[in-house]
Amino acid sequence: MLTISQAEEYAADLVAAAGRAGADAADAIFVEGRSTDVSVRLGQLEDVGRSEGAEIGLRLFVGQRSASVSSSDFSKEALSALVERAIAMAREAPEDPWAGLAPKELLMKGALAYLENDDGREIDPAILRELALTSEDAARSVEGVTNSEGASASAGRTIFAMSTSTGFTRGYSASSYGCSACVIAGQGNTMQRDYDFHTTRYFEDLDPAAEIGKRAGERAIARLNPQRLTSGQMPIVFDPRVGSSFLSYLIQAISGSAITRKTSFLLDSLDQNIFNEAITVKEDPFRKRGLASRAFDGEGLPTKPLNIIDQGRLTTWLLDSAAARQLNKVPTGHARRGVGGPPSIGTGNLYIAAGKETPAALMSDIKEGLYVTEMIGSGVNLITGDYSRGASGFIIRDGQIAEPVAEITIAANLKDMFMNIVAANDLRFRRSTEVPTLRIEGMMVAGQ
Repeated sequence: MLTISQAEEYAADLVAAAGRAGADAADAIFVEGRSTDVSVRLGQLEDVGRSEGAEIGLRLFVGQRSASVSSSDFSKEALSALVERAIAMAREAPEDPWAGLAPKELLMKGALAYLENDDGREIDPAILRELALTSEDAARSVEGVTNSEGASASAGRTIFAMSTSTGFTRGYSASSYGCSACVIAGQGNTMQRDYDFHTTRYFEDLDPAAEIGKRAGERAIARLNPQRLTSGQMPIVFDPRVGSSFLSYLIQAISGSAITRKTSFLLDSLDQNIFNEAITVKEDPFRKRGLASRAFDGEGLPTKPLNIIDQGRLTTWLLDSAAARQLNKVPTGHARRGVGGPPSIGTGNLYIAAGKETPAALMSDIKEGLYVTEMIGSGVNLITGDYSRGASGFIIRDGQIAEPVAEITIAANLKDMFMNIVAANDLRFRRSTEVPTLRIEGMMVAGQ
């Protein structure tokens, strides 16, 4: 792989070439990745995959017209042709009065924060094979597990660099490791499947493979012989594995594109309470070894810790530079970029702050309710906030988790759901978007 400085040089050279060819402004993204994946099934090696590749993307502006192109060919001739093609495309593109790079005066300056994104290790495929086998063996050893969909382990590294014609050039590297297992319990029409996985930046932080497999097996067993739940309005408790989806809906609804297009159910909600006062939604892009940690965004702007929801109040829209110009605001450092196309919106280590009660206390007063562990489908309308999804999980009866349930639908409106969320105290940082156990009152359940 290239070094970070070499990746930065590739990006900066391409931007300089765009300027010489007649571009008024340009930025370039360089990404190189390398990964090894080992999968096993029923105790046998099933696949070993090794992938390596690098790509560079150029976005340039001719006046208010822009174009984006990318290439995996880094020869001088190919990159020269890439620039010429981008210039020709931009001259034929429609004008966009909001298009352009991030304001120069707002670009990140100084050294990058040390975020411990890369442990620098090289993991032998034999070690990954052993992790996968151990995970699957532990899952299959759980009594009642009858089959396996396999287990896997992976290791990878990515180099990212960005350069702009306004003087920003920075890059960084990131490592990643993962282990997972997915098994089946029961026989015939009664079979149920479940899984577990863990992903980390540092190899030493990865959960023991046997623990991952055991959790997968126990989850599959717990889902056997599901019942149907009587339809009605009841409290629903969401396992952290599925509750994090609510934050994705929030981010989509407050992104600049949704606000400028007026396609958000939260369109008039800035500086308003959209959650109850006990809920704070935080972003921490500086968390060391975080899966979404980053010192700068996809336009070269500095990131920072932020309370997106502060005691229930929506504090900001999430804006790239184009949306900020359209709304007459300042970009917020939430642009995310790949090698192709304009920026989208992304966050760095997003989570709902932990509440005060344990999950057990959170559901202790529920006579009959639902504990959701899996969601199915995507029936969410982000224009109206209407929410309806398939679900499965467990009945809550007299404050205790009881028998499994399946083939049910839960429904409400996200505005009401947000306002009625109560968070437990079991927050753990294992994913890029994280929540503790959540309880929501007043949702409709369609079962029998």
